[in-house]
Amino acid sequence: MTVACTPTGAIGWDDRQPTYPALPSVDGVRHRWVDTPRLRIHVAEAGAGEPLVLLHGWPQHWYAWRSLIPLLAGDFRVICPDLRGFGWTDVPRTGYATADFVADVEGLLDALDVRRVFLAGHDVGARVGFGICLSNPARVRRFVALGGLHPYWQPRLLAPQAWRYWWTPLVETPLLGRWVVAHLPGYVRMLLRRGLADSNAVTGADIDTFVTSLRAPARARASEALMRTFAYREIVPTLLGRYRAHRLTVPTLMLNGTRDFALSPRSLGGYQDYADDLRLELLPGTGHHLAEECPATVARWMREFFADDVGR
Repeated sequence: MTVACTPTGAIGWDDRQPTYPALPSVDGVRHRWVDTPRLRIHVAEAGAGEPLVLLHGWPQHWYAWRSLIPLLAGDFRVICPDLRGFGWTDVPRTGYATADFVADVEGLLDALDVRRVFLAGHDVGARVGFGICLSNPARVRRFVALGGLHPYWQPRLLAPQAWRYWWTPLVETPLLGRWVVAHLPGYVRMLLRRGLADSNAVTGADIDTFVTSLRAPARARASEALMRTFAYREIVPTLLGRYRAHRLTVPTLMLNGTRDFALSPRSLGGYQDYADDLRLELLPGTGHHLAEECPATVARWMREFFADDVGR
C-alpha cells in the first residue's frame, strides 16, 4: 500500500518535467502513497488518535495545512491527502467532477481501513466534504468547511456577487486554462495573494510551493479540468436545486472570512431549510485561506466543535 516517491512518470507526472519536486518539510509529518482501486494517492499524516481528514482546495495541495497540522496532531491522527491531479497524487486525464473526488476520498478511507472520520475541507475540499456528507453521512462524524459554500445555493444571494468570479474563465476555458496555469505563474500567485486579508501570513516561498506544483503540463490540465467540469456541468444544476432533495444530517460548521475575495458573507445563507445542524461563523478581518491566515483560531473552533463526539 505504501510506495516510495520517485522522479518518474509512474504517478502521472508529465515526462516533459522530468525533475519531480521535493516534498516540503513539516515537523512531525510522515508521507506515504496509498493504492486505491481508482488511483494512487499521496497522503501526509501526523499525530495519533481519532482520524481527522483535511481536504485542500485549489490551487493547493496538502501543504496548505502546514500551520494547522501541529496544532491538531496532539489530539487527532491528521490525514491530509492530495486530491487527484494535485500535489503528489496521480494525475488521471478524466474524472474531475465533485463526485469523482468524493469517490476518491471514500476509496482512500477504505484502503486505510478507516470507517468514520472527523472531516474538514477548504475551498474545493469543502465542496468535496459536503459531497461526502450527503452521499455517505454515516462515514462522517462532524464536518468543518473553511472558505466554502454549502450546496443549497440561493440564486438571489449569489447573483449580486457574481462579479467575484471574474478570474475563473482564464482557468476553466479549454486549452487556455492549462496554458495560463503552466505559463503564467504570476496569475496563480496573484490569486493566492488575493485570498489573504493579511499578506504577511504566507511567505513567497510557500506560495511558490503551490505555483510550481501546478506548472507541469499534466497538472496544469488537471486544474483546467477541475474548473471546467465545475463551470460547465455543476454550477447550473446546483443553482436549480440539485441538492435540495438531499438533507444534510451531519453536524457541520462553516467558517468563513469577512474579507474573502471569492465568497461574500452575503452569499452564505439559505441553508436553514435543508440542514439538521449547520452553524455558520464569520471570522472578522480574515480572507479565503483561513488555515494559513489564522491557524490557531481555526484549530480552536475545530477542537470545540469536534469535542462532543471525540471518544464516542
